[in-house]
Amino acid sequence: MHKLENFPKVRVGIVAVSRDCFPASLSEKRRRAVAASLARLNTGKAGCVCAADFIEIETIVENEADALAALNGLKDAGANALVVYLGNFGPEGPETMLAQKFCGPSMFVAAAEETGADLINGRGDAYCGMLNASYNLGLRGINAHIPEYPVGTADEAAQMILDFVPLAKIKIGLSKLKVFAFGPRPFDFLACNAPIKPLFDLGVEIQENSELDLFASFNEHENDPRIDGVISDMQAELGAGNKHPGILKKLAQYEITLLDWAEKNKGACEYFVFANKCWPAFQTQFGFVPCYVNGRLAARGIPVSCETDIYGALSEFIITLATEMPATLLDINNTVPADMFKENASKLSGFKPTDLFMGFHCGNTSSCMMKNFEMKYQLIMKRLLEPDSEPNISRGTLEGTLAAGDVTLFRLQSSADAKLLAYVAEGSMLDIDPKSFGGIGVIAVPEMGRFYRHVLIGKRYPHHAGVAFAHAGKTLFAALRLLGVTDISYNKPAGQLYCGENPFN
Repeated sequence: MHKLENFPKVRVGIVAVSRDCFPASLSEKRRRAVAASLARLNTGKAGCVCAADFIEIETIVENEADALAALNGLKDAGANALVVYLGNFGPEGPETMLAQKFCGPSMFVAAAEETGADLINGRGDAYCGMLNASYNLGLRGINAHIPEYPVGTADEAAQMILDFVPLAKIKIGLSKLKVFAFGPRPFDFLACNAPIKPLFDLGVEIQENSELDLFASFNEHENDPRIDGVISDMQAELGAGNKHPGILKKLAQYEITLLDWAEKNKGACEYFVFANKCWPAFQTQFGFVPCYVNGRLAARGIPVSCETDIYGALSEFIITLATEMPATLLDINNTVPADMFKENASKLSGFKPTDLFMGFHCGNTSSCMMKNFEMKYQLIMKRLLEPDSEPNISRGTLEGTLAAGDVTLFRLQSSADAKLLAYVAEGSMLDIDPKSFGGIGVIAVPEMGRFYRHVLIGKRYPHHAGVAFAHAGKTLFAALRLLGVTDISYNKPAGQLYCGENPFN
C-alpha cells in the first residue's frame, strides 16, 4: 500500500488558564502533569490518528494581556490547534477571547481535583469554571470542542486531547481542501446533485471542470516518461491479479493526469480530492474505466468519487482524516437473499435478515482493503457498450471481496435547501462470499432496516455511502459537531423510535 499523504500534521498548543484569585502555580503544575501524560500515552504512536506534536505554552492566561501573549506563543510554536486547559476556575473572558482570536480549532478541558488531602490550597474548582467557559463561548459564537465529560485527571485530560487530534485534523483539512470535479453531475444520478454552498461555508473550495478539460489533459500525457514507472508499480501491486495487463498504460497515463491537474490547480489549497464523471462517454473516449486508479489514489489519501459525487468525495476525505486509513465509496446496493442468510447462519448470530445488505461498487476500493482482488472489466458497462465482443474499453476495475472487519458508514450531505446533514452507523463487513461481481461485501449494521427507511430514505440521502474500514463513529460524530453540523443521524437501537416511525409496527 502507498503511504498515506494529503492531510495536515496537527500541532496542538496547550494553554493553561487561571482565575486571578486562584494560584496560577496550581494551573501550571496541572498543565505540566497533562503534558507528561501526553508524552507517555503518545509514545510510539507515530502514524496513528492520535500522533501529533504537543507544545506547552508557558504563559498562564489570567487576563487579556496574557491571552495576547499566549497567542504570540502559539504562533511562534506553529500551533494549528488549541487546547485551553482550566487548571483552576479560569477567567472566562480572556480564555474564550483566546479561542476566538486563534486561527484554528479549539478545545476546552478542565482539571479534576487530585486528592481529598489537599482541598484548601489545592482545590481548583475547574468543574465550576467549565460552566462559565461554555456560556462565554456561546456569547462569542465559538464552536469549540468540549468532550462528553470534560473534567478529568492528568491522564484522563491527556486522553481527551488525543481524541481531539483527529477532530482538529478534519477541521484543518477541510479549511484547506479543494474538490476537483470533472463533468456535469449526471442526470441519471440526480441524487448526487446537491447544493455546494454549504461547502464554501466549511471553507472547502470547489473547481468544477468539463470532461473535455480532463480529456485534453489526458491526451497531452500520452508519451509522459513517468508512465513506465507507474505501470511497474501497478504490476507489483496486482501480482497474479493482473488479468488485463494491456490496459495498464492508459490507466497509468490517467493517474499521472489527475495528479498533475491537482498540482497545477490547487492554488491556495494544500489538500485535494476528485469527483469525476466516469460513464458512459468516459469509456468510449478514454478507452477504459477509471476504477482501479480511483482506488490507488484513495490508498494515498486522495479519494476519487465516481458519478461526480462531490459530497461523496468529501465524506471519504473526512473518513481518511479520522482514521488515517483509506476509505471507499460504496453503493448501498442490494439485499442478501434468504438462502445466503441460511447458508451463513453460523456467522450471523444476533443479526436479522434486514440488518444485512451488500455494499458494492464497480472496482474503486483500494487493494489493501480487499482480498482475492483482480484486474477485471466493468460488467455493466460491457453489457451496454460492447456486449458481443471481448472486453476492451470496459477494462479497468479492481474486483474482489471487501476485507472482513469493522466498518463505519458515513456521509456528509447537503439537503435540497442547502442545509448540512450527516449520518454515522457502525457495523461489520462479514466474512461471507457475496457470490457476485465488482468490489463487494456483505455488511451488517444493527437495525439497518429501520435506519434504511427512516434515515436513508426518510432524509433523502443518495445511494453512495462513505465507508471506513474501522469503527470511527465516536470521532466522526464529534467532528461533525465541531464543524457545526447539528442534524446527525445514527442507527437507533430497537425500542428507540425515529421521528415519524410508526409506533404500532
